[in-house]
Amino acid sequence: MPNGTYPRVRRTAQRFRGWGGVAAMAVACGLTASLTLLPLAHDGGDAAAVAGAGAPGAGVGTAVQVTADTCENPEASLRPSPADGPSIRAVKDRGKLVVGVDQSSYRWGYRNPEKGTLEGFDIDLARAIARDILGDENAVIFRAIPTNQRIAALDSGKVDLVVRTMTINCKRIQQVAFSTAYFQAGQQVLAPKRAEDITGYDSSLRGKRICTAEGSTAYEALEENSFGALFKDEGDGTKDDKDLLTVPNQLDCLARLQLGEVDAVVTDNALAAGQAAQDPAVELKGRPFTTEFYGVAAKLGNDDLIRRVNQVLVTYRQGPWQRAYKDWLEKDLPGISGPPAPLYK
Repeated sequence: MPNGTYPRVRRTAQRFRGWGGVAAMAVACGLTASLTLLPLAHDGGDAAAVAGAGAPGAGVGTAVQVTADTCENPEASLRPSPADGPSIRAVKDRGKLVVGVDQSSYRWGYRNPEKGTLEGFDIDLARAIARDILGDENAVIFRAIPTNQRIAALDSGKVDLVVRTMTINCKRIQQVAFSTAYFQAGQQVLAPKRAEDITGYDSSLRGKRICTAEGSTAYEALEENSFGALFKDEGDGTKDDKDLLTVPNQLDCLARLQLGEVDAVVTDNALAAGQAAQDPAVELKGRPFTTEFYGVAAKLGNDDLIRRVNQVLVTYRQGPWQRAYKDWLEKDLPGISGPPAPLYK
């Protein structure tokens, strides 16, 4: 696994420029994002601080033992297999793969307002999985889900997979089954350029209003050490939650920032880089303070589906990943040589 840029503090990666445009996009996405069955749709800083470089030999897997008590290797997943099991057969019988995605994360999973289609790095990966299982990259139904509903959508059977910049960590591997890692990112602070008093994830956050997405690893990081920042809403997770500091979708934080309702955002730098690309008035502050790996998630116990996804990723790492990175991420996340090497258990 590449350690490169990030300290291993915790294991937890058509432009719309201007304040009004992005806020309007956030509102539009918010109206349609809550578990809506979507029609088929296709179409700042130095590189080291923005994203970690891929490891040499990133396509070669390493076998490791996941230790339940210490959880030293949460990114270790089941070995690849092309075999059909009950989960794969259910998908084939339906004739469609149902995938939970984002539609408001620029360059990852977002709705192109001109075409009305979903695009991005995660969307390309979801299509590659559908093509392998069903022989057709268009045999996929995208269901937009909020950050805090990703696990619930899998548990309830609303989706077969979640491909939505979902960080693999020790807590989540007890709740869902993850593929091997397909991207490395890290938590970082996003704030207005004019906010010179905010220098990163440090004591400069004291007394500041910080926005995070509900159920995100950013929220968990602030729970561990907030540096005196304000990051919890009254009634968090209840019907009385005002969704001001903690919001259903990460892009809502950018809208709050633009409206002056919060002072900064903590999120994956891979997502924050896309938001900074949308709005030149904001920037990443300081450096990433975690190392995180994104994985494709399935319902716990659907081992045949995860093994099949890992089989897809073996090939995907050998060329399609690099093409998707060049198409969607390289401009805003430069300097990444390849995907993380897979770990197997």
